[in-house]
Amino acid sequence: MRAGVPVESGERRKSAGGKPQADRGGATVCLLAIGMVFVLVGVFGAALGAARCARHQARNAADFGALAGAVQVLDGADVACARAADLVSANGGRMTGCRADGLDLIVTAQVRVAPLPGLTRDAVATSRAGPARS
Repeated sequence: MRAGVPVESGERRKSAGGKPQADRGGATVCLLAIGMVFVLVGVFGAALGAARCARHQARNAADFGALAGAVQVLDGADVACARAADLVSANGGRMTGCRADGLDLIVTAQVRVAPLPGLTRDAVATSRAGPARS
């Protein structure tokens, strides 16, 4: 209201000098959009980090399982694979494959990761261990 006169719905507010004021609130919307971009980039970065950590965990589980099983490969593939499964599960993985290839043991480990809510993936790694060859 101006001096007791109601303001019509289509009339713009005027400053003390009589000039119309610029619309306010545009900077707020822009700041919210920039903030949302930062949040989305952060969530995406966290998802990539979680997937990368799961890949490393699967690789470590497969490596340790193959090394532990290779020590017992002379006792038979079943004994070696049982030992490898123990080490894979102790390192947070699940053994999905194990086979003896001569004196080498090949172990495949899998780690489940949920980088984003509602999105579940599996990180898989295979490792081979056996005696040194010259």
